[in-house]
Amino acid sequence: MKADLAENSGVRGSMVIKPYGYAIWEKIQAELDKKFKETGHQNAYFPLFVPKSLFEAEEKNAEGFAKECAVVTHYRLKTDPNNPHKLIVDPEAKLEEELIVRPTSEAIIWNTYKSWIQSYRDLPILINQWANVVRWEMRTRLFLRTSEFLWQEGHTAHATKDEAIEETEKMLEVYADVVENFMAIPVIKGFKTPTERFAGADETYCIEAMMQDGKALQAGTSHFLGQNFAKAFDVKFTNREGKQEFAWATSWGVSTRLMGALIMTHSDDFGLVLPPKLAPIQVVIVPIFKGEEQLAEISVVANDIFDKLKAKGISVKYDDRTEYKPGWKFAEYELKGVPLRIAMGARDLENNTVEIARRDNLTKEVRSLENIEDYIEELLVTVQNDIYKKAETYRNEHITKVDSYEEFKKVLEEKGGFIAAHWDGTAEEEEQIKEETKATIRCIPLDAEEEQGVSLITGKPSNKRVLFAKAY
Repeated sequence: MKADLAENSGVRGSMVIKPYGYAIWEKIQAELDKKFKETGHQNAYFPLFVPKSLFEAEEKNAEGFAKECAVVTHYRLKTDPNNPHKLIVDPEAKLEEELIVRPTSEAIIWNTYKSWIQSYRDLPILINQWANVVRWEMRTRLFLRTSEFLWQEGHTAHATKDEAIEETEKMLEVYADVVENFMAIPVIKGFKTPTERFAGADETYCIEAMMQDGKALQAGTSHFLGQNFAKAFDVKFTNREGKQEFAWATSWGVSTRLMGALIMTHSDDFGLVLPPKLAPIQVVIVPIFKGEEQLAEISVVANDIFDKLKAKGISVKYDDRTEYKPGWKFAEYELKGVPLRIAMGARDLENNTVEIARRDNLTKEVRSLENIEDYIEELLVTVQNDIYKKAETYRNEHITKVDSYEEFKKVLEEKGGFIAAHWDGTAEEEEQIKEETKATIRCIPLDAEEEQGVSLITGKPSNKRVLFAKAY
């Protein structure tokens, strides 16, 4: 809130994303959208409302989201006959069928795909939607869990199981690529356990990130839906052999929750820390001056630096406002996470130098103006890499192997982070650990090594470790 990203709104559990916060989301969105299109996907838009009968068609999906649904029952208000200044729901305007405000769009999309798919020639369908969804959350937090949030949801249809699985895995890689290389957040790729899977999926792949308080955050998911939605909505096609077959499906999504990941992975007690690739303002130039004449002299040099940086595609701001002191500006841009700050005063003007301050490690240096634009360009790359390395080091230091339940509870209480432990593969042991410690299995890592061991509670044999953590 202090960095001016978002604030609570007049609607319970919903947020207002302010221009600075939305500018960051737009950068995430643009990078993802580019990757989606590079992998053959197209954007489309589907209705906000889902008829209840369609929502119910895939039973597991409907059951999984039932408790979070907002439902529209009427379509009109009217003036209260007892109070002309008050509006009431018109009881005569009841809908014949209730409408669900989409918590996710599989139902409406697969009902649509039914008319799009007749033959194997119509496949694959590779569609993405940028949209808002509503999940009626009880306890909400800005960006992490709000009743309404922004996201993208990919929905694809395929002729074969192998193609659908390949798509699911490909999109997980796209997410990991953007989150790691763009947002500078290291992630672990894995599978969800059956109890943690997306409702209606045969398999859920995920990327899990570690926050600075030792809690995990699910940063993105990609689901192999099998033929579940095709069967629920009778989406059949004639295959190459001339036989009727149900289509194979995937869905995948990331949301404004990534903004929460960004804040909690990198920021410090002084405010936001933004990786340069995501920062709406990558460099800010602040003049230190006494009087209009000095400001005019500094501005000549500052505007030259501004033009040179802009020519390199660097997002730069020259803050020559006179109503705020330089110290106030320093604090503001520190709070907003601007990666680099260039300060220039009268002495710098004489010496042909500037002071450059890095937001990520709070270091400062005095630098000659010679080739300053090349140096800044290189420094932004260094800052991006260093922010990632810092987060990766923290994450790696917070992965702990344990072999007993007592050790598990001790590490969870004293250190937090990911705990790599053996599990017997049953929902019963998973649920007992969750009830007793509030830790869940975040994922079964894709690169988990074969390793013989015994599970934490039942002592049954296990051939690989899974990652537990408390989570948002």
